[in-house]
Formats: sequence, structure tokens, C-alpha cells
Amino acid sequence: MALHRVEQAHLKLVEQCAGVGELTWRDRVFPQIRYRINRYQGMARSGLPVPGLHRIEGSVEIGAIPESTDMAGSSLKLRLEDGRSLAITIATGDGRVLTEGHGPGRCGCC
Repeated sequence: MALHRVEQAHLKLVEQCAGVGELTWRDRVFPQIRYRINRYQGMARSGLPVPGLHRIEGSVEIGAIPESTDMAGSSLKLRLEDGRSLAITIATGDGRVLTEGHGPGRCGCC
């Protein structure tokens, strides 16, 4: 259902951020993790935002974490330098982030 809604709306880049944050996976916290995140907002044809329809892309540097390959496909929490937290999904063992969602509970910024 969400994929169908993405096709009917277009995604607009609304934020780019990079810095050093904190990554939480399972019950472990990994400090000093570099990240680069692009956040896209779903926009209706009318130009209004579609509430909760978003996509988060980017990367986190997890190469120094021994279990980094186990993180692929996992949901994690990324705390940004400015204090916000994002629920992200690590798509690959090298730290590529790809999260598509619907609902305001997915990130602390919308």
C-alpha cells in the first residue's frame, strides 16, 4: 500500500544532514558514528505534504563495529548531533541507510 502511495506522490528533498551521532542497535549503544542523511517528504500533486510519507537515505559509518554485517536489514535508532532521533534501517552491511515509512512515529522530526 505504501509503495502505491509513493508512486502517486513525488518525493521532495527537505533536509540533508551530516555529523557524528549515536547508534542504538538491540541493547547496545555505539557512540561517535559518522552519518550522512537525506530526508525526503512525500508531496501530493497539489503541492501539499502527505503526512507521514517519507524516505530516509544515506549512510552511517559502521565498519569499525564487529557485528556490522549482522546489522543489515535491522532497525536502529540514530541520534543526530542536534538531539533528534531517527528510526532507520541499515540496508547493507556497509552502512547504507534506506527507510521508507508512513506515520509520524518513524522519526523525531515530523
